Amino acid sequence: MLLTTFRRDGTPVATPVWVTPFGENSVAFWTSSGSGKAKRLAHTQRVTVQPSDVRGRVKSGSEPIEATARVVEGDQLEEIRRNVKAKYGFQTRITKVLGQLGGILKGNRIPYGDRGVIVTPAPGGPAGA
Repeated sequence: MLLTTFRRDGTPVATPVWVTPFGENSVAFWTSSGSGKAKRLAHTQRVTVQPSDVRGRVKSGSEPIEATARVVEGDQLEEIRRNVKAKYGFQTRITKVLGQLGGILKGNRIPYGDRGVIVTPAPGGPAGA
């Protein structure tokens, strides 16, 4: 899914994320507390979402959906971790190693998957964005 968060000045920043269903109307993913999207979500919960491939290329004929995103920890994060690992399996281990290696090479090590994010369509939007 392509997740678009917004900087303080309103500039959109789009990022592809792996999502899993969470409850009836929401999807969820994990991220790092040091990631740009986590920092942007600290000042606004407004996001847009759109179906995409792993590289963020949006699905033909789809439109962005207004939504809200909230950062979570604790039991909700653990549920998100279980769901992501169940859906994406071994790929999660590969991305963790690549993320750690990239952090070492860039001199910018950030925690891996220490925050969960729950995305819910705005009222009036389609369920299960």
